[in-house]
Amino acid sequence: MEAVQTVPEWKAAADEIWAMMKETDRRMKETDRRIEANARQQEKTDQQIKENIREMRESSSRLDKQLGKLGNRFGEMVEYMIVPNLVTKFRELGFEFEKTQRDLVIASKTRQIFTEVDVLLENGDKVMIVEIKTKPNVDDINDHIERMEKLRKDADLHNDKRKYRGAIAGVVFGESEKTYALKKGFYVIEPSGDTFNIIEPKGDYYPREW
Repeated sequence: MEAVQTVPEWKAAADEIWAMMKETDRRMKETDRRIEANARQQEKTDQQIKENIREMRESSSRLDKQLGKLGNRFGEMVEYMIVPNLVTKFRELGFEFEKTQRDLVIASKTRQIFTEVDVLLENGDKVMIVEIKTKPNVDDINDHIERMEKLRKDADLHNDKRKYRGAIAGVVFGESEKTYALKKGFYVIEPSGDTFNIIEPKGDYYPREW
């Protein structure tokens, strides 16, 4: 026959159970407190991350503006360095240009033609259109192709039968961009010491005429 627990034994068991319940409740409350603390910390972290992103975007925007201004100054420097000597340099390649024009804007609403030209060299037979960039990229080269096509269209409308060729000048010319420009039939103009060189498309490439 099973022995009946005495009062002291029952009370001891109850006290143990109660103590366990209190400890469990304490741990649950401690866990809740930590979760809340972590949530608050996460909220602060999220806010800090958002603030950092905002500051990075503002810094990036300021940097873009500064680089833009610097790029414009580089472009001006390149123009003043290159333009006065273009006729001489192209003469070394067999061209005799008699006239030079800078910063031309060609706009015709009726003919739907609009484009800008950094430098135009011309004679009675040929026209060379030079685009000047700080660091030419593929998009710049493709844009110059579109520019040449617009100029050809405008020339045809004016009964100008001369051959048009293109060149791209840059302070910094990446090898892949240089190859791409030559492949598209453009002359490449890049700095060399205190002066600059003109690279003519040849070999696998040839000068394109519009």
